[in-house]
Amino acid sequence: MDIYEKLILQDCPFCRGAGLLEEENGWCWYVMCMDCGAHTAAFEYKSEAEREEAARKAAHLWNIGKVIRSDIGE
Repeated sequence: MDIYEKLILQDCPFCRGAGLLEEENGWCWYVMCMDCGAHTAAFEYKSEAEREEAARKAAHLWNIGKVIRSDIGE
């Protein structure tokens, strides 16, 4: 089963937009809001075994509302 199918993302804690799980060039995962740009920290991985765990950590932070957001002018 694909990682994207295993993990459920809640709506953005700021704007209620859709969260998107992103993999960055094969080295980390993070979740980003498609509407306001809020995002989690990036979770690095070095092996295939660590890959899914990194995605799970990013999704967990997103789902509990631990995200970063920059407003206009910051």
